[in-house]
Amino acid sequence: MFNIAFILKFKTVLSLHPFVHTILEWYPRHKRDLPWRNTKDPYIIWLSEIILQQTRVAQGLPYFLKFVENYPNVESLANAPSEDVMRLWQGLGYYSRARNLHECAKMVFNQYGGVFPDNYKDLLKLKGIGSYTAAAIASFAFEEAVAVVDGNVFRVLSRYFGVATDIASPAGKKEFEKLANELIPHDFAGTFNQAIMEFGALQCVPKSPDCTICPLREGCFAHNKKIVAELPLKIKKLKIKERYFKYTYITCGDYIVVKKRGEGDIWQGLFDFPMTEVSEKSKLIDLLPDFVESLKKIETLNVENSSYTYKHILTHQRIFANFVKFVIDPSEIDRLAEWTRLFEFQIVERERFEDLGKPRLILKYLNDEK
Repeated sequence: MFNIAFILKFKTVLSLHPFVHTILEWYPRHKRDLPWRNTKDPYIIWLSEIILQQTRVAQGLPYFLKFVENYPNVESLANAPSEDVMRLWQGLGYYSRARNLHECAKMVFNQYGGVFPDNYKDLLKLKGIGSYTAAAIASFAFEEAVAVVDGNVFRVLSRYFGVATDIASPAGKKEFEKLANELIPHDFAGTFNQAIMEFGALQCVPKSPDCTICPLREGCFAHNKKIVAELPLKIKKLKIKERYFKYTYITCGDYIVVKKRGEGDIWQGLFDFPMTEVSEKSKLIDLLPDFVESLKKIETLNVENSSYTYKHILTHQRIFANFVKFVIDPSEIDRLAEWTRLFEFQIVERERFEDLGKPRLILKYLNDEK
């Protein structure tokens, strides 16, 4: 005999919208085996969601595993030195996520006794958690029926239901959230959210999806109207700003001159080298920063080499950078230390510098410099 709970759940499945039913049927046969899907632990789910923001799974997975290994719970992350957290994040980009991750962990540990809130509304109060992440934690960990709407969900809903509202507009986001929340099954909230995102990631992909094997093709508006490539509609374009950085890489025996980046700009809290920003690319090669003039008073200063111009792409910015390497005799370490204090630079041992968080651009230069 079937138990009553099974019968009720089976009846619920049969009563679902055909779209929802098909997505739920597709998911267990095609989903990827990812570690954050095998748990209801809100800490693990939160950690994965922050790491995967604007990041492909293949790139984010190694970082997720490193964080879980080093910080297996919210207490260990909350009590970690900020420099260690930034170093572990190094190379993943979008460094404000790492700062917010650390602040959120401290907030959960200090204000919530180390226990994540168990509902969408209260999760939104945490540092760095917006509507998407709050919905993910609430549904995956606590089965709250609130829809998760990301780029994959936009695409699947837009194509299947024929929604041509701009997904970058406030009205568009509101329309898609409303539709997703109307569809979400209360008994399978977490599974449905995972399923529709996975469907968008694996089947209903942005370019050239294979609609011939899609289980939703018969009811899909975009497929039937032959406008799959035109949906979803996104009108807003990001304006890319170009910037030009002139770096000075100063070495003195086993020591390097570095600068910790401040607030209000990219790479906040990470370490790079003394740098000046110039107005155009043509000035990168010949121009030297003003602070180098006073450095010339150190008699053993030698210019060893100048790099080619590096190009580093961020979401809203395109960075062009040139590096000039200066070598100073170790006997001048005291004079160099005095000079660094004038400009709020720091001298650190090479071994210590290895442990500091650095932008990917700096890592690439150092790798080329070996």
